[in-house]
Parts: sequence; C-alpha cells; structure tokens
Amino acid sequence: MDKTVQPIISLRNVGKSFKEGQIRALQDISFDVNPGEFVSLVGPSGCGKTTLLRLINGLIAADEGEIRVQGVAPEPGPDLAMVFQSARLLPWLTVAANIEFVLKLKGLSGSERPARARALLGAVGLRDFAEAFPHELSGGMQQRVGLARALAVEPKVLLMDEPFAALDAMTREVLRMELLQLWSRRGIAIVFVTHDIDEAVLLSQRVILLRPRPGRIDDIADVSFPEPRWQNDPRTLPAFKQMREHLWGRIHDMVRDGAELEELAGAFGGASLAS
Repeated sequence: MDKTVQPIISLRNVGKSFKEGQIRALQDISFDVNPGEFVSLVGPSGCGKTTLLRLINGLIAADEGEIRVQGVAPEPGPDLAMVFQSARLLPWLTVAANIEFVLKLKGLSGSERPARARALLGAVGLRDFAEAFPHELSGGMQQRVGLARALAVEPKVLLMDEPFAALDAMTREVLRMELLQLWSRRGIAIVFVTHDIDEAVLLSQRVILLRPRPGRIDDIADVSFPEPRWQNDPRTLPAFKQMREHLWGRIHDMVRDGAELEELAGAFGGASLAS
C-alpha cells in the first residue's frame, strides 16, 4: 500500500465486545484502506468480519481504539454504502422506483431521478427491467439492483457483506466480473467480506485474514495481477495458486489450533477454550 496516500478508512487498535464484555468479538484491529482500493476480509466463522463492516459503517461503535472514515468518526450516510447478502429491495416498488427512492433521499429533483435510475440500471445490465417488481427477478438480478442502488448515492466507500454467497456459481462469476468493471470505472474504495478464498484473491488488491475468538488480524496479503482482471483472468497464473494456498494454509492452521484447544478443554472437563 502507498504510504504517501491519505487513507480513506483507518482503524487503530479497534476492539469490540458484546453481552457486557462476555463475548470478545474483535481485538486490536489496525489497518488502512486507500481511496479506490479493493480490500477483502476473510477468515473462519466467528472471526468478526460482519461486525467489522458494521463498525466501519458507524452502525455500531467500537469499545476500544479509533476508526476514521475520511478523517472523521464513521456514521451512516451517502459517502458509505452497504450491500448485503440479500438485496433488501422494497417489494412494493418497481426496480426503477427502488433506485429513485434513494435518489430522492439524496436530494435529486423528480425530473432528474428517472433518467439517473435508468443509467444506473444500464450500468448493471438491467435497463430493460426498470418497470419489473423485485419478485419478478432472479436472485442475481435482485443483487444487481441492490448494487445499482448502492452506487446511486455515489459513495466514496462501498461495504459488501458476502453479496454473492447465496447465488449460483454462474451468476456469481458474472457479478464478480461486473463488480470489477464498476470498481475500475468509478474508483470507489471497497471493503468486501467473503468466505470464498478464490473470490477474495480474484477481486482484491489486499486480503486481510482474521483469526477467530476473538477476531484479530492474522495476515495482510498484497495481491498484484495484470489489470484489468475481467480481461486478464489471473486464476491460471502460478501467483494466484500460491496466494490461494498461502491463505488456505493459514486457515487450516487456525482450524487445527482451534480443534486442539477444544480437545484440551474436553480432557479437563472445562468450557471451550477456543470460544
């Protein structure tokens, strides 16, 4: 990462607990994200990936440390957009109206909103479905609308929480390539949560690997392949295989260490030492 660039997201020694401190979700998390950078968060279940996104978005507050987005404490707003695993569209509105609703909140006039909504739908390949209702679309198409709606506010940061996890393999592949193109054209900083190591390596410039119980950084891996990746698929390159094997090796070690802790706790009749 270029140290001369002022980060758009900065976390320093961030910690978060729940249930009055009984559950330690995150501990000593520190990293930066530059403007226009694509960063993925990966790790076993329970490592706090979604909690970390919610902290960056300002939906919840850290108990320890400091988070800054564009130099100030984060709070939900137009500069921070979030895409979830499900599109969360308003079912009583058409596809275009779902996007126009966000544009209205942004302050665009009624005359500007329809053209802007259709341009955004065109960017995700759904211009011809503007008057359809969400239930008339496939899961992948709904997720495209969710992405278009997030882009409608012209955010500086896009937070994505396993947005393709519920889709079939073919749809995931198409949306990955579309996301890479949109990211390249718009220069948005993206923080992307996924359980899919191949997906993280394919999309990201950096992959942050978290360890569970409590969630903390195990590794930050720089990823560099010829761009644009939707035209120069890196998955056949030896470097892709090496990065994938490195990350899987680290996760394998975590799982093994966790199993050993569980076995030790059981031998002494105690509660889980890995929780």
